[in-house]
Amino acid sequence: MKRIGIIGLVLLSVACSQKEAKQEVVEETKAIPEWEATLFYEDQNQLGEGAIWNHERSELWSIDIEGKKWFQLDVSNKSQIVHQLDQRIGTIVPSTDGRAVVALQDGIYYYAVETGELELIASPESHLDSIRFNDGKCDPSGRLWVGSMHLNQIADAAGLYKIAGDKTAEQMLDSITISNGIVWSSEKKTMFYIDTPDGKLRVFDYDDATGTISNERSMMDFKEYGFPDGSTIDAEDNLWVCLWNGNGVLRIDTETGEVTGRVNVPAHNITSCAFGGENLDSLFITSARVDMSEAELDSLPLAGSVFVAVPGVKGVQASFFAAE
Repeated sequence: MKRIGIIGLVLLSVACSQKEAKQEVVEETKAIPEWEATLFYEDQNQLGEGAIWNHERSELWSIDIEGKKWFQLDVSNKSQIVHQLDQRIGTIVPSTDGRAVVALQDGIYYYAVETGELELIASPESHLDSIRFNDGKCDPSGRLWVGSMHLNQIADAAGLYKIAGDKTAEQMLDSITISNGIVWSSEKKTMFYIDTPDGKLRVFDYDDATGTISNERSMMDFKEYGFPDGSTIDAEDNLWVCLWNGNGVLRIDTETGEVTGRVNVPAHNITSCAFGGENLDSLFITSARVDMSEAELDSLPLAGSVFVAVPGVKGVQASFFAAE
């Protein structure tokens, strides 16, 4: 038998240690699945947002906040109807009575899709000229949760409101900066929420019967990825969170808070996403051109467009506003 001296044993030990270290690094940096988003509808939206799939009309609805527009996009032929308003639009959701519900700068309104007629639902911050509404979605019982923000993005100056079909409004959270990413789990017991500047995914216990939230905690910090913006949830209860300044969308395991996938998007500021299409398996993604330098716009000329990816999962039908 060949003898190994002390130096040989040391070298062998070092080699083994290096091999184990490399294996640990490989495990720690194990690649997550990635998908490439492609252009679906080219546009120049300054602040594209609010993506929601209207399953009754088979249309993707979205908005351009700064352009004061909302869009009905027929994905079967890529034809689009543009509704021009005279105020910024924070979000849009379909209503059970066939109208749209729009969060304008001075309040929440019904909007008649065919005529453009507006009807005020609630105006909880009408006394504040420097505040506008931002992202919002309907909970499983059809109440609209919509957040506000200061026009100068002043920290903690805004709130989160719950708007019911009987036109009542209730403030649910205060000290909010930029409200975003509101979704609910399939069992209707958890609400996920994002206040973009703090970079965290917040989680609440949710009671659908009363429309209340409690037990706030933080699930994930996005600081290494960008700023979390709009989000959606799939049929497996995974979150898909858009990244402002992050060129993509992250898939988040809601049990562990771990990143389990990424959609790469050829735009810098990714704002909202929604599963749509006949089988709810296409992830439509909106983007913005604001807060980009000339060099960035030159390198990412499709910013402001709508993109699509097919990540191999299905979404869930969006809840409509429960009109009374």
